[in-house]
Amino acid sequence: MKLILVFGPQAVGKMTVGQELSKLTELKLFHNHMTIDLLVPFFDFSPQMWRLTTLFREEIFEEFAKTNQYGMIFTFVWAFDLQGDWEFLEKVSSIFTEKGADLYFVELEANLEERLDRNVSPNRLQEKPTKRNIKQSEEHLLMSVQKHRLNSMPGEIQQDHYLRIDNTNLSAQETAEKIKKHFAL
Repeated sequence: MKLILVFGPQAVGKMTVGQELSKLTELKLFHNHMTIDLLVPFFDFSPQMWRLTTLFREEIFEEFAKTNQYGMIFTFVWAFDLQGDWEFLEKVSSIFTEKGADLYFVELEANLEERLDRNVSPNRLQEKPTKRNIKQSEEHLLMSVQKHRLNSMPGEIQQDHYLRIDNTNLSAQETAEKIKKHFAL
């Protein structure tokens, strides 16, 4: 089994690249808003929502890791300056590696102008209901640039299977094809 972790800042294209990679492989896509958008109508962006989001994700990972499927793509925003994000990633990784899965780390980066354009793309708005409040979504994106470090420093990620792609000028399909080829998926 394979776990492909696709991470980077908001609106960099993680979900859309994941959709394309899923089409090219037998990997199942689990994008981070699948749990967020399920819970926000009940709890808004509260501590309860984040607790349940983490719980749901970990349970899904636990059950999926027990299957004989080819693997999963999981997308998320990794704040490198938050210890809790490192701990979450360690837990997710161990869930899969304890079952013998291979881990692949794909970091996406794009310039801010491109990310602001992608923030209002039809696919993003269709798939992520909480992003439909465009003003709020853009404010959050811009605030996070100031508040957190959402891309790694050179050499910070020490995984065997790691690929960093600047996809500012690449389509989601081109990016997915690069990932598939690089990791021979």
